[in-house]
Amino acid sequence: PGGVPGPAEPRGFASGAMDLAYVCEWEKKPKSNHCPSIPLVCAWSCRNLIAFTTDLKNEEEKDLTHMVHIIDTEHPWDVYSVNSGHAEVITCLEWDQSGSRLLSADADGHIKCWSMTDHLANSWENTVGSMVEGDPVVALSWLHNGVKLALHVEKSGASNFGEKFSRVKFSPSLTLFGGKPMEGWIAVTISGLVTVSLLKPNGQVLTSTESLCRLRCRVALADVAFTGGGNIVVATSDGSSTSPVQFYKVCVSVVNEKCKIDTEILPSLFMRCTTDPARKDKYPAITHLKFLARDMSEQVLLCASNQNSSIVECWSLRKEGLPVNNIFQQISPVVGDKQPMILKWRILSATNDLDRVSAVALPKLPISLTNTDLKVANDTKFFPGLGLALAFHDGSVHIVHRLSLQMMAVFYGSSSQRPVDEQTIKRQRTAGPLVHFKAMQLSWTSLALAGIDSHGKLSMLRISPSMGHVLDMNMSLRHLLFLLEYCMVTGYDWWDILLHVQPNMVQNLVEKLHEEYMRQNAALQQVLSTRIVAMKASLCKLSSSTIARVCDYHAKLFLIAISCTLKSLLRPHFLNTPDKSPGDRLTEICSKITDIDIDKVMINLKTEEFVLEMTTLQSLQQLIQWVGDFVLYLLASLPNQGSPVRPGHSFLRDGASLGMFRELMVVIRIWGLLKPSCLPVYTATSDTQDSMSLLFRLLTKLWLCCREENHITEPDDTLIDECCLLPSQLLIPNIDWLPINDGIISKLQNKQLVRLQFGKAPGLVGHTVSSQFDAFVRAPGQPKIDHLRRLHLGAYPTEECKSCTRCGCVTMLKSPNKVTAVKQWEQRWIKNCLCGGLWRRMPLSYS
Repeated sequence: PGGVPGPAEPRGFASGAMDLAYVCEWEKKPKSNHCPSIPLVCAWSCRNLIAFTTDLKNEEEKDLTHMVHIIDTEHPWDVYSVNSGHAEVITCLEWDQSGSRLLSADADGHIKCWSMTDHLANSWENTVGSMVEGDPVVALSWLHNGVKLALHVEKSGASNFGEKFSRVKFSPSLTLFGGKPMEGWIAVTISGLVTVSLLKPNGQVLTSTESLCRLRCRVALADVAFTGGGNIVVATSDGSSTSPVQFYKVCVSVVNEKCKIDTEILPSLFMRCTTDPARKDKYPAITHLKFLARDMSEQVLLCASNQNSSIVECWSLRKEGLPVNNIFQQISPVVGDKQPMILKWRILSATNDLDRVSAVALPKLPISLTNTDLKVANDTKFFPGLGLALAFHDGSVHIVHRLSLQMMAVFYGSSSQRPVDEQTIKRQRTAGPLVHFKAMQLSWTSLALAGIDSHGKLSMLRISPSMGHVLDMNMSLRHLLFLLEYCMVTGYDWWDILLHVQPNMVQNLVEKLHEEYMRQNAALQQVLSTRIVAMKASLCKLSSSTIARVCDYHAKLFLIAISCTLKSLLRPHFLNTPDKSPGDRLTEICSKITDIDIDKVMINLKTEEFVLEMTTLQSLQQLIQWVGDFVLYLLASLPNQGSPVRPGHSFLRDGASLGMFRELMVVIRIWGLLKPSCLPVYTATSDTQDSMSLLFRLLTKLWLCCREENHITEPDDTLIDECCLLPSQLLIPNIDWLPINDGIISKLQNKQLVRLQFGKAPGLVGHTVSSQFDAFVRAPGQPKIDHLRRLHLGAYPTEECKSCTRCGCVTMLKSPNKVTAVKQWEQRWIKNCLCGGLWRRMPLSYS
């Protein structure tokens, strides 16, 4: 009845399922040194930011500074380290659901909320906080926002995203007027208090503290989970395995502008190992207590340990019928749903004796597995996200199934070679303390694991999608594709998926991703339109055969953004105009009228809708110039269309993008009549040359060849001949393509361990993919450009700049513009790059 114990190493477990991608360590300094804090904590956000703690030891003053460090996984050396201001050691770190705010709590009861400064991933500040003076915090969590998505692994082959990923009805912990979730956090202290802080829309913090139960007792370990009904469940233990693990229901409400907390005791449990005669006194301490997921309060993982070994148990809360005595049955028979029910904890599984567990990392993928899903779980055991990670004092890491606790994969660190006999084990134990992970976190797709070891070093491990088992290429691709779709739907960052993409997979993944996207309804396609382009760009960066398409995808994102912004400036002449906006009418008319003369197309438009202030038109000149330059570049490259390695190649067959360029050329032509100086500037060989008319005529001919996706025809010889003459009529501009990102991901493809140092950028030279692309980007020392404003910054910019962590796009941190239209453009990119990546501050003179 106690479940099936999981053997230490069952047959079929995979030892090659995990490998080290990179390690990053601190530089040894003579007078100050980063040392791991006790306890050491880390947290991994859905935007692939990792926060962890160390203590900065100053040998002169002989004091400790409690530091919080934040890195993005693509640039781990670019660490943002901040003196947390915590007087005592930091005990908890917790990211919010958006991955943009961080909570830290310490052993003195202080809780701080950290937010990005100017939306920069490498600049943070403490904004608000709360405290329970002198009472150490042992558990911390943000309140649930009511958003829960379920992954249906068994439907990974379905065509509709709605079948693969479905919204689960889940109530927020607390709601404002109109049902909007209220933000805040909940913490549990060592003396048995629960404290809740609510963030009001005006910035004020409402805090309330209550005892978990009438009889307060010491809480050594605790964890927080949420129920679908909006309640909170808190699990606590006093650290002794002979004491029960207690559970409490916590309800939060706001009454008369004050936060109110109500608590209720739930059924408790004793660990099975304490009731087993053979192990009764073997494991005196409970060292780890975790709910299997934040929104799964019915399943809990417990670990009991002694000085040398541990045992792990998985428990589940079930509703069971209460037997009714026959006497009462005769008086009032119990039928169907009327049978009284009781909640009871039942053990699902337990391990045999293991080496001592030093850290536990739980999966974040919301794959809902109920108690009856053990068979399904075994059938899908190769899918990532079904396993949790256990780190041991011998330096090894095991991935075990989160319900059955059967081993799925194992990683042996440099200090933990697989022992061959008992003598080896004894020699290892007497040789001194081994390096092991003191804190671990799985990524949001469970394809990577970050661990901080006993020397304060950060290690990044890949976890194979197939858990090290040999699967055919199609199955591996299907796993990666399913997780890419999940990130596309949720908006989570997909860096950890790219860890597993090899160059020979890129073309297949891009094509299959596009196929799946095209199967969705038009509304969903519009929502995901820019996200899939950014995802394709990230993938194409990993193969030398597709590297030129990275430029095309970024240019397409820029084109979509310019088109939306310029169309949004158009205003109807009369307020009571019918359904369609001027932008929609522009698109409709340009698609219907296929005339190659720009003036004839322009006649069909209501030019009064295009009237803007002169200062606005002039301020848009840089964006207008990019449109004009890009059209000229595309048409001039048409005769070389047989070479797919040139940037811009994919636009020549992209009817939708060419249609957008055509619409923008019409708008620019009309604006040029109002303000000639806003027109794109071309260097022509003839003063009488009407460059706009010429380019529009050629662009329309090219657009007619591919306007229908299913009936693309080859450009005729006349068009190609005319495009061949363009360089003799107009000076072809150099296009400033985005730089190849200086991130780590492309260096990890050969599966060789990369060693890095915090605060010191590595020399990422010799990368074959980027070296083939050097002809298209500016070399170091050449003038730089603001990729979003299209402004030239000089060879060594004096203005502070920020760059995208994902695509490398560079733009100035502060706006030099005061015109509303340009501010509207810049406001679009204040939080994220146009590819969706996070911004990070760059040094003043970057090369």
